[in-house]
Amino acid sequence: MMRILLAGLCLLGLGTGSALAQDTGEEDTSRSFTADRVFDIEYATSPQISPDGSKIVYVRHSMDRLKDQDRGDLWIIDVASGEQRPLVTGGASASSPVWSPDGTKLLYSTASDDGKPELRLLYLDSGQSFSLAQLQYGASGPKWSPDGSMIAFSMFVDGEAASFASAPEKREGAEWNEPVRVIDDLTFRFDGQGYLKEGSTQTFVLSASGGSPRQITDGEADLTSPVWLGNDTLLVSGNTAEDRDLDPIESEIYAIDLSDKSMRALTSRDGPDYGPVVSPNGRMIAFRGHDDNVLAYEQDNLYLMNADGSNVREIAADFDKSFGQIVWAADGDSLYALIENAGEIDLYEVTTGGQTSVAVSGLGGTSIGRPYAGADFSVSRTSRPVIAYTAGSPDKPADVAVSGPSVNDRVLTALNDDVLPYLDMASVEEIKVSSSADGREIEAWVALPHGFEADGSYPMILEIHGGPFSMYGPFFASEIQRYAAEGYVTVWANPRGSTGYGEEFAQLIDQAYPGNDHDDLMSVVDELVARDYVDPERLFITGGSGGGVLTAWAVGKTDRFAAAATIKPVINWFSMALSADIASFVWRHWIREDPWENPQAYFERSPISLVGNVTTPTLVMVGEEDWRTPAWEAEQFYTALKFRGVDTALIRVPGSPHYIASRPSRLIAKTDNIMGWFAKYDPAKQDDAEESED
Repeated sequence: MMRILLAGLCLLGLGTGSALAQDTGEEDTSRSFTADRVFDIEYATSPQISPDGSKIVYVRHSMDRLKDQDRGDLWIIDVASGEQRPLVTGGASASSPVWSPDGTKLLYSTASDDGKPELRLLYLDSGQSFSLAQLQYGASGPKWSPDGSMIAFSMFVDGEAASFASAPEKREGAEWNEPVRVIDDLTFRFDGQGYLKEGSTQTFVLSASGGSPRQITDGEADLTSPVWLGNDTLLVSGNTAEDRDLDPIESEIYAIDLSDKSMRALTSRDGPDYGPVVSPNGRMIAFRGHDDNVLAYEQDNLYLMNADGSNVREIAADFDKSFGQIVWAADGDSLYALIENAGEIDLYEVTTGGQTSVAVSGLGGTSIGRPYAGADFSVSRTSRPVIAYTAGSPDKPADVAVSGPSVNDRVLTALNDDVLPYLDMASVEEIKVSSSADGREIEAWVALPHGFEADGSYPMILEIHGGPFSMYGPFFASEIQRYAAEGYVTVWANPRGSTGYGEEFAQLIDQAYPGNDHDDLMSVVDELVARDYVDPERLFITGGSGGGVLTAWAVGKTDRFAAAATIKPVINWFSMALSADIASFVWRHWIREDPWENPQAYFERSPISLVGNVTTPTLVMVGEEDWRTPAWEAEQFYTALKFRGVDTALIRVPGSPHYIASRPSRLIAKTDNIMGWFAKYDPAKQDDAEESED
């Protein structure tokens, strides 16, 4: 991977200095957020408060320079003193810590010395741990039973592959081709997993003393995310309908009796019902979902039902935000819910009567590549709740923080104080603009390089989020800091279609994407030019996934950008709807037309339809194992631009799924090749080169 990075840097002409640096003299980069600083970043996830609220176990992430990967260790914090120490370090990465109900033990996921996934149990008093079970595949969502005697989890189970023929027996030592792969499922590839093995994900239970897992569910449908309803019943979510592949968001909540594995549905409506959580007294179940009106986006609402599935009712129906993770308060009178709220992440308290109030603000920081909204939290089981959460800010990734009536609200960790305070970091400024499309307010943030002055000389990068139903915010992002370190004013925005601004705002792009979201983004660029923050001749644009779509769309709509970089885009919705891992969702919910019956519905929203207008030099980048927006999407745009004689280059990232920044070197390769491409077409850089020649 590093060979690719270095070759790319040489090819695209990016040196190690600033994008604004002159060719003479050497620049001091000791205080810059240089490419290798990505390996210095640490951040916290999964802060799990103990049942009594006295301790927090969290996953401390760091970047392994030798293995080029993000690894996790478990650390423990004493809430009263703030003292922290390592708990599980070295060896394989650890994740998914879960306290036992009595707070004396900790369950977590890791891998054995031979690389096989396992669940381990750690005794807090002695520090000793043992393997509960070595598993064929990784366990997900482990949960303790209320009495602490059992553990439930989900795991993939192999199925029988389809076959129409039996190969003859080959002789010993013969070198034959691998057997053919017969595919009869609609979804046969998935991003991050590649070609799917035949089988399904099922629910298991395991004794807390270790032993052999017992499979509780079976069949061809996935039945996952177990939650205990008492000690003898599990709740799982899934879709057992025969046509489930054609209805990708449908799911129901099922109750399973462990004595005989009998299963009954507690929900039945057309639409997703999932994420059940059981009240402390076991009498009520809260869950999330919505009626499926077959739209591109519908926000998740919050519901309650009795433990037997009766009396289903929505609470906080007038609350115009989508409900994220939910957790019951210990008194059973309210729940805590993670909410995306206009660029911020807040933790709300929601009473069973539907009243809502902000309990904690300032969550975030778990997405370190780009400034996406992402946060984790947990709540103690005490009458005066203690809340542990990841605290996010523009100048550093997630730290662990604590809040509650019985504690001093504060941030407990400072994972990057050994590095970031000693660097010249970008400052982040919020702006709000009126869209040229209809006057709607659009929120955006600008990263200003160290020493910035509004003199109209700076180059600008417009960085567009994917999704498109997602949200950026004022969060630390390594990619943004890299751009700022090289002298770029970088702006990111939440155009219409973004989440966190209400369902109506998100649904503005339903069957209208791309569309006026492009105008929203151009209005943000206009504002930076009007403020004299940037040079109108030095404007650049990039974005990944949905942001790649809007980047490719923009260069077909305007020639105002000196260069563009479209990353893992959708270029042709026709091929996307017939070959991506989310093909059925694109067909059923986004376009809502058969491509063979109405190809125009797909073509008119495809950037390929505008390629005849493109004159902007455009870099195209995609992961070679990206099945969300497969490589042939990027390749179609690259080839079309070549036919048109437009300056372009194609970068394929070996081994990479849709999330290119999943490894540190990939994040570096992505950002620095983008900047190398922009430097090649920066008018100021070209003028400097001409002066040097003279």
